[in-house]
Amino acid sequence: MPSKLSTSRLLAALATLLPALALPLASQAADEGLRVATFSKNSSGWTGPGGIGGASFINKKSGNEAPSLQTKFEDFGITFSEQKASWTGDLKTGKAFEIGLDVNVHDIVFFHDSVTRDLAVEIRDYDNPPEGYPYTSVWYIVGTLSPANKGWQHYSVTVADPAATTLPQGWGGYGAEDPVTYEPKLPPGRTFANVIAGADEIVFTTLIPGWVYGFTYFNVGVDNLFIRQITPQ
Repeated sequence: MPSKLSTSRLLAALATLLPALALPLASQAADEGLRVATFSKNSSGWTGPGGIGGASFINKKSGNEAPSLQTKFEDFGITFSEQKASWTGDLKTGKAFEIGLDVNVHDIVFFHDSVTRDLAVEIRDYDNPPEGYPYTSVWYIVGTLSPANKGWQHYSVTVADPAATTLPQGWGGYGAEDPVTYEPKLPPGRTFANVIAGADEIVFTTLIPGWVYGFTYFNVGVDNLFIRQITPQ
């Protein structure tokens, strides 16, 4: 089971979005500023655990709508990532945006027991990483993956102010550690805004900073991974 590295006040406030029934994004109008990976032709730059053709593969029969990117993988957690500038560039415009995906959980098994795992979106900046860290990032738990939630579920978060210097409510930072609580945080000199502006990679991951996990089996599909620029109300 996951266990905490430190006492957390941050994580208690994170899981603020409940999964709703997923609605296909592929049919939305192009003039809505939507970039979406539907896996209808290729991976759109996204990869899953073990790489495409390994533990992860394009499943042409199981999508929302078909096909989808599916993984059957046993490890401490799973991460779906992309590193194409065409995606991360959408974060650097300074405009408000929504980011999310649809997820279909077939199984999450830990020592023969069905379990849940939180899912976070993490925006990573690999330039000039702090000593002892591979990157600096900001992250947000978009919801909890559960085999009990049958069918496709939709998860997303809206960033109304990408220029914010402090972390918006519910967001966490990575690249340093609080000396008292040992919780992950942004390193000195880094802000929410400059991590977003320097984004090199977007990931959806069950490996939440500040937590450790046991070896777990995942059979999970993702579809309609998207970024959508929005006009704040």
